[in-house]
Amino acid sequence: MSIRSPSTVPSQATFAAALLDPLAPCPPGLRAWNGSDPLRRLAVYRNNVVSSLIDALADTYPVTQQLVGSEFFRAMASVFVRQQPPESRILAHYGAALPAFVAGFAPAAPLPYLPDVARLEFARLRALHAGEAEPISEAALTRALADPPALARSHLVWHPSLAVIESPHAVVSLWAAHQTEGEITPVEIDCAEQAIVLREGLDVLVLPVDPGTACFTARTLAGEAFSNAAEAATAIDASFDLGAALSLLLQRRALLELRIHAGPALG
Repeated sequence: MSIRSPSTVPSQATFAAALLDPLAPCPPGLRAWNGSDPLRRLAVYRNNVVSSLIDALADTYPVTQQLVGSEFFRAMASVFVRQQPPESRILAHYGAALPAFVAGFAPAAPLPYLPDVARLEFARLRALHAGEAEPISEAALTRALADPPALARSHLVWHPSLAVIESPHAVVSLWAAHQTEGEITPVEIDCAEQAIVLREGLDVLVLPVDPGTACFTARTLAGEAFSNAAEAATAIDASFDLGAALSLLLQRRALLELRIHAGPALG
């Protein structure tokens, strides 16, 4: 496929829009090198581009695809691709907005847990590609724990791979059930579950946690001070064990730094 003359060259935006819209006319200025119909040639190219993007989404969201079937997933992904084309050349990062899209996709409404399954899957991809970082040193941790007032005001810096998944549905168990071969164990889906996702070495872990641990971790990830996050966790989960939560996260080398701020704790 080639271009006629500079005065009729389609813009990149026009060409990109035509690639993703099956009803779009052939951009003016395009012609096939062999004189064949440029629209037919564009249709072939268009199909290859869309199929490649759908394949990339299927690679990122394998359990989401298994839950709805390949035909449904590819039809849904086709709509997503046309509405939200990639903004980066790296297809491994494509699809961050798919969970939100699924939440508003009417044909998927009978599966209210599907968006959270997708969020879990993208959190795993994000963790896989996150940068390396050194955990907090034992000496720095000892100093912080020796000063409770300063610790209360501190802000926790977590490993860049860390994410928290909170869902009113049993999406952690549902995802885990699809990680083994053979018959899938039935899951009681209407049970709230939470998990921490992070990379440990080369492995991406999905660790089920209690509501308090999920709340504490999510709030500190969002920038809340240590004491405020701990109080919020206790408010939603009276059995929340702060020591156990910290022990789990330290064991997984997830904490990088405790930044002490002067003055009252920030909320």
